Order: sequence, then C-alpha cells, then structure tokens
Amino acid sequence: MNDETKGILLTGATGFLGGEVLARLAERESQPIYALVRAPDDRAAQARLGAVTETLGLNGLAPGRRPVAVAGDIARPGLGLSPQRRRWLAGRTGRIIHCAASVSFTLGLEESRAINVEGTRRMLDLAELCVESAGLDSFLHVSTAYVAGTAEGRLGESELQLGQGFRNPYEQSKFEAEVLIRERSGRLPVQVVRPSIVVGDSRTGWTSSFNVLYAPLRAFIRGAYPAVPARRSSPVDVVPVDYVADAIVALAGRPGEVHHLTASGRASTVGEVIELASEHAGRPAPRVVSPALYRRAIHPVLVHSGPQSRRRALRRSEVFFPYFAMRTEFDDTKARGALAPLGIQPPPLRSYFGRLVEYAHAAHWGRGPQPRRLAAAGA
Repeated sequence: MNDETKGILLTGATGFLGGEVLARLAERESQPIYALVRAPDDRAAQARLGAVTETLGLNGLAPGRRPVAVAGDIARPGLGLSPQRRRWLAGRTGRIIHCAASVSFTLGLEESRAINVEGTRRMLDLAELCVESAGLDSFLHVSTAYVAGTAEGRLGESELQLGQGFRNPYEQSKFEAEVLIRERSGRLPVQVVRPSIVVGDSRTGWTSSFNVLYAPLRAFIRGAYPAVPARRSSPVDVVPVDYVADAIVALAGRPGEVHHLTASGRASTVGEVIELASEHAGRPAPRVVSPALYRRAIHPVLVHSGPQSRRRALRRSEVFFPYFAMRTEFDDTKARGALAPLGIQPPPLRSYFGRLVEYAHAAHWGRGPQPRRLAAAGA
C-alpha cells in the first residue's frame, strides 16, 4: 500500500478529548481516519461513532471523508480483533494516536492497569505489526503531566522516573504506561504528550466530561465547603480541550519527543481559583486550611453533619483535594517552542473561567449536556 493511502488510527474517539481530536483530524487531514470503537461488530461501532460525529457537528463531511469505525477493545487480548483483521488494520495505518484511557481517580489499581497499561501494551503490539506491514511514522501516546505524582519542583518534559509516589491509581497506571512506551522506543517511533487538567472549550465552555475541577467547583457553588484543604499559592495547572486537541494534531509525527501540554507559566493558583469561583457564585470565599488540619479536625465534622446533599457533594469531590496542595510546576519549553509559532498556546484560566461555569450550569453539570455544535453556535 502506498504512503498516500495510509490512514490515521485513533483510539478513544468516543471520549471527550479523543472526540475533539477526531473532529480536527476529520476537518484538517486528508488521510483516511480509522477509529477503534468498543462494540460487538463494525456496524454497531459505526453507529456509535456516528452518534459522536453528530454531537461534534461532523455530519456534513463528504462520505469519503467520514471516519471509519473498527470494532475493537483495548481491554481485550489482541484488541478483540482476529489475526486477519489486525493485519488488515495494520496494513492501512501509517500513524497511531492513542487517546483511549480510564481517567477515573476512584477505580482500583488493577482495573486502571487493565485499561491504561495493558491497553497501551496491546496498541504497541499493533504498532509493531504496522511497522512490519505498512510502515508507521509515529505512535503518539496521550499521557498526563501527573505521571510526576508527588514529585516536587519544576519538572522537565523528558523526566519520568523520579522516585515519586502517586495520589491515586490513575497517576500510577499512566506512569506505568509511559514506562512501557520507553521500553519500546528502540524499535517503534513513539512520542508522548502530557496534558495537565483538561477542562472545556475556552471559547464555548463545552465539555462532555465533568471531572476533576468540575466536582470541587460544583460542590463549592452548592455551599459544601466552609473550608478547603489547600495551599493558596499552589499551582492549579488547567488547560482547555481546544488547546490540547490542537496541540496533539499539530505535534503528531514527531517520534522521540515528549511534550507537556500544560499551562505552566500561565497556570492559575488555588487562591485565584477560589477568588474566581467566589465571584461567579456570589459566595464568601471558604477558609483555606492546611491539609493536615483539615483531615484531623474539620473533615470528620463536615462528612457527618449538615444536609445530606452537601455531604454527598463533599465526598464526591474530596478525591481531588490533593491537587490543591501541590508543589509541582511543569516545564513546557519544548511544547511552547513547537506550538507558539503555529499560534497554539493555552489561554489563562481567568480568561475563560466564566464560560466553563456557565456551560456547566446550562448542562446541569453533565445531566443534560448540549451537543458541541449547539454550544459553538451560541458562542
């Protein structure tokens, strides 16, 4: 098969970030796009992908430009594909963008590993088959800046094994997946991008994933936080999904590199986020206390007193509290050097915070989200 017909294989296309990457590939790239979609067969996979493309506003694409769904599952041996089907797909793939992952902070370690580590291993195995059959220009793995775990200080883009601990199974499993990537770097054209906390679109506020920052924000707006365990000066590194998806598409095809897709020098702080949330909600700012004092004296009282709705909101969001006492900054020198000339850079959170919260309210914090195309039309 000649180079012109080689396609791009995307995993995670039905997810939040993967869907945004899919939209950009469909709109900007000329190669065929294949999406590995969890489904019992290709017809069901195409139907599931079609629902995503409709939400993304991609139904106006010419038939020959529409992404092709391939039924498969990164959590199953061989990706759930027969040997013949794997060879067929490998022969048509010239680039892989691996976005699929579990981003749950509450999933157990073994369950997280089954998706984030073993799923990556299976995709790397497919990449080796691509190299043998059609050739592969790059395997881009979407990791997270929080593979840094509990390490402190300013962390470089090439750093990984720092003797760090981890706050949750998500961080640990993504770290272990990167170790796998490095082990294959001698024989595969691998590259890694590491986003920080990914939130909605900076222009519209649109998101389909109300995780991480959204849970504490919602709890605060509901009055669940008389006190917050944090350091006011701790960085809160937040990037909008449009920046991350633009960067992934722009950086794909640069094997051997690692890029931090982070706010870095434009990162917010705990103090600023509290100020923004207080202004938007019209509530007094909660008291900021040390995490040790909160755990010892305040948490036991809050989770056993007050309205049940407040206690429930508090329990759901406290898994994210460790991110509000960090002493870690991310060096994004290489990413800025590659992306700034293309006009791709992360805006400061203050410039779009109001749009995030307004969309979250309009979407009832995920219970009634709008399609992306409608949110864009209202921007």
